[in-house]
Amino acid sequence: MQKNTKTLIFDDKKIAGDIVKVAEAILSDFSKKDLHDIAFLGMQLKGVPFARRIVSSIKAISGIDIPLGTLDISMYRDDIGMRKTLPAIHATDIPFDLSGRAIILVDDVLHTGRTIRAALDAITDYGRPAMIKLAVLVDRGLREFPIQADYMGEMCHVPENEHVSVSWKELEGVDAVYMMPEKNKGMKI
Repeated sequence: MQKNTKTLIFDDKKIAGDIVKVAEAILSDFSKKDLHDIAFLGMQLKGVPFARRIVSSIKAISGIDIPLGTLDISMYRDDIGMRKTLPAIHATDIPFDLSGRAIILVDDVLHTGRTIRAALDAITDYGRPAMIKLAVLVDRGLREFPIQADYMGEMCHVPENEHVSVSWKELEGVDAVYMMPEKNKGMKI
């Protein structure tokens, strides 16, 4: 029987540095004028704290307030009818018009690409952005869809039978990234 142990991969200091790294990469892609035309969508649940912190870091560096919304993709998942229970639904709150904007979609971990595919479907139900870029804290590889992050804190090669889990101070009381045995060997999203 496999132990359900978790191994610390990154601590709060590493995460803080990666937030600044991602914010600076975004700032280098957009002129100060163009920053007024971008907005962030943090994916529920774990992409939201990351998005908030990137927006805060951008404001600290540039002085510009970037709009921030939240996006729930639960009902857009491609495994919705295959699960024994429905996923928890969280708020989608988009307090700005998506149309014509550059959207920075934010999630904690990029794995198969299925979650991002679902997010793209959800976004297009709310508007037609000029472009969508993806920011993730950790890219763990093993893609099933042709999706890549435009901005990434860290690339972390983790064995297929291991899971990457991000803990946020706002949600779990600590900032940390862990590796642990995969719970379900079924369909991943």
